[in-house]
Amino acid sequence: MINSRKLEELTPLMAGKCQDFINACEAVGIDVIITSTYRDIESQDACYAQGRTAPGKKITNCKGGDSFHNYRVAFDFVPTDTKGQPVWNDNKLWAQCGAIGEKLGLTWGGSWVSFQDRPHFQQADVTITQLKALK
Repeated sequence: MINSRKLEELTPLMAGKCQDFINACEAVGIDVIITSTYRDIESQDACYAQGRTAPGKKITNCKGGDSFHNYRVAFDFVPTDTKGQPVWNDNKLWAQCGAIGEKLGLTWGGSWVSFQDRPHFQQADVTITQLKALK
């Protein structure tokens, strides 16, 4: 199973956007950790199973093949505190990060209505249908 954190696993365009996001966050004093970039189908199916047939909270509504991660045009992140520890419960911090990514032209999962996914950014100018057609 592949669930990468490497920017090199993204398309060149998306890797650049991810690095721009990291740099823009750092410029305003926010450190972030990239927690996921490319996921293969098997890894995505494992994420989808969580909260359904596997223990844990639901983290995605996308089965393998239906996630932007499968096509190397999405990344997940978490902001950190001054000690480098993940910060999951600071809504203001998450909103700042979301605004930074959206300003860079990314689609932020925290803006979704039906299933908010604050750690998620994806390429904004393409649909999953288009990505599947390219495969």
